[in-house]
Amino acid sequence: MAKNDFALAFNEVLEEKQLEKDIVVSAIESAMVSAYRRAVSASAAQHVEAKLDPETGHVTVYAEKEVVEDSIIDDRTEVLVDEARKVNPECQPGDMVIVESTPADFGRVAAQTARQVIQQRIREAERSNQMEYYQRQEGEIVSGLVQAINAQGITIGLEMKAEGTMPNNQRIPGERLKLHDRVRAVVIEVKDGNRGPQIILSRAHRNFLRRLMENEVPEIYHGIVEIRAISREPGARAKVAVSATQPGIDPVGACVGQKGVRIQAIVKELHDEKIDIILWDADPVEYISKAISPAKVSGVYLSEEERTATVVVGEDQLSLAIGRDGQNARLAAKLTNWRIDIKSLVEAAGDSLAKLQGDAELQALLKPAVEVIPQVEDILARKAEGRPINPEEYEVITKFVDRVERRMVLAREEAAREEDERISAIRAEIPEAAFSMSLGSITTLKEHTFNILTEAGYETVGQLMFDLKTDENKVLGLPGIGAKALQNIDESLASITYPEPVAEPVAEEPAAAVIEEAPVAEVSAVEPVAEVATAVEPSAAEKPAEKKKEKRPVAAEEEEDGEVSKDGVNLDELFQMKPEMFQTEDGADDDADKKKGKKGKKKSVALEFDEDLGEVVSRKKHKRGDGDSEGGDW
Repeated sequence: MAKNDFALAFNEVLEEKQLEKDIVVSAIESAMVSAYRRAVSASAAQHVEAKLDPETGHVTVYAEKEVVEDSIIDDRTEVLVDEARKVNPECQPGDMVIVESTPADFGRVAAQTARQVIQQRIREAERSNQMEYYQRQEGEIVSGLVQAINAQGITIGLEMKAEGTMPNNQRIPGERLKLHDRVRAVVIEVKDGNRGPQIILSRAHRNFLRRLMENEVPEIYHGIVEIRAISREPGARAKVAVSATQPGIDPVGACVGQKGVRIQAIVKELHDEKIDIILWDADPVEYISKAISPAKVSGVYLSEEERTATVVVGEDQLSLAIGRDGQNARLAAKLTNWRIDIKSLVEAAGDSLAKLQGDAELQALLKPAVEVIPQVEDILARKAEGRPINPEEYEVITKFVDRVERRMVLAREEAAREEDERISAIRAEIPEAAFSMSLGSITTLKEHTFNILTEAGYETVGQLMFDLKTDENKVLGLPGIGAKALQNIDESLASITYPEPVAEPVAEEPAAAVIEEAPVAEVSAVEPVAEVATAVEPSAAEKPAEKKKEKRPVAAEEEEDGEVSKDGVNLDELFQMKPEMFQTEDGADDDADKKKGKKGKKKSVALEFDEDLGEVVSRKKHKRGDGDSEGGDW
């Protein structure tokens, strides 16, 4: 084959099979290695590799052989040293080298032997690519041609020569598909099979409707309008709840389109399936009222515990609200995730009348409703006889039903709130340690009773105590638990002693730390005074008074009365201090020594205001006389 012919054929295979060049080259080289082993009967332990030139199609085979010096016994595994050194000049006899070993007629032999291997490798590569591609397409819409129709479903040819299967339960009921029809479907599952990937398609899944709306409505695709819920009965009817993520956008109008062009395209694709677009609402009452559309709703009353909504509609709207075979009510229930009970206005009035007459407390709370009971009874009696009722009378029973039902809803909410408070109070009565205490730690509990409680799921003491306090029958109803067993449980729980909770120590700062945080820096600004405070220590009795004076903040009145230095200390107070306050402890010891007849020195300091420096300074002064009187010379 000429150079250009092989390159064209090679590229044609790549395009037809939709494979990468490396995958096909690798498959051909692997096939050539298998062909060489068969042609020369090479051992599987011998290393063999092949190289393909994609431009010319020439294949070169390389095999690992032992270097020999004199003669070759088996040319499949041995090579002369001269030939080996052309590949590796440093090789020596006994070494292993990889040398070219392409047989003379290998082109024809390889073509016959490698054909099946190449086809197998290409099929495996095709399946792998198909699997990866359609796994990424799971949940998306694909298009294909109908190839076969049988009792199990429809086979549809897809891209990359893949085949998809649409089971009968995933088809739209009543839709007739013919061979070679182009259809669209959503990929719901991709599985790996023996003959390639098994692709399951559906036109009945609700995600098919979701993807169709994303394709037809740009606002949904770009996230401006969001699909909140979908309920669908394929081929018949569907309800879609939408909401806008930006203000000023009409989500229902965006889905319907101008003159309904957008929704009509979707309806046509779904074999004329009717689609109701409703506005999603966070309020369940409003949401359910819209979900019942096109019927007009008189009132919606919710029961949160049972998650049931009672919908009251007029007599003329009852069949429309229920729909054919209950279809509209079913779709609304699926869409809102509420159980919906639809009643006519007359039926709801009869139920409300019975509730009101049978509840004395309700009558006391709803005196206006009690007053119209005779009128409501008369209207219901005439309706039962088939006599006409005017619009004003319908308005009377509508208001009556609304008052009674709303009050019943409030009563249920209040009862639920009281129950929650009761349970919370019971939970608070049980010690916290009980919920971490194992049931097996109760030694007085009989083994038979312990086994029953353990099988029922009780693991901690607190869990058992909680159920006994909230509903004793829950424990008493267990198989094998009677009055004696319950008494044993009560006595065992009463005998438990719980460890006292250890209070965490509260770190209290010492008084000295508080004193240190006081604004001492203001006094320390006067350096001479600071020296006196450290060098001359007052007596124990004088310490608190002196500290109090040092840390006392200067008030505005004190600034007016006397001169205040720049560090906030009142100068008048400093000059009024007695000299004894600044005597050292040595002076006190000298007085004691004098009483014992010993002679000692007396030292003291005096504070003076230095006009040159402009601040208070301390000066040491010694007594020049020998007298003991305070009036001596200083």
